[in-house]
Amino acid sequence: MIVGAFDTTAYEVSYQPTTGSKRVKNHKWVTQEEIEEAKDEVIANGTEVTLKADHMEGMDDAPATIEASDKTTVYMIDYKPTTGDDTVKNHKWVTEKELSED
Repeated sequence: MIVGAFDTTAYEVSYQPTTGSKRVKNHKWVTQEEIEEAKDEVIANGTEVTLKADHMEGMDDAPATIEASDKTTVYMIDYKPTTGDDTVKNHKWVTEKELSED
């Protein structure tokens, strides 16, 4: 179920978690608003940035590299995992391309 949506630039990033965990490669997605250095312009691939996102452990204040970007609508969703686990609420972020009607 879609619980929120907004237009932004979504970024695929590789980042070093502040928890000391192994570097996360090609994480999808972080929004323009969740990058400390972001202004109104799309950030170029390869740019080093600081994340201001909290939807993954160790992401807030983590150093990151922009791998790719997509100007799109992003969605916050509630979903029931196929593993049978409890419903995940307010999952950030899914793009329109990733949604299906199943």
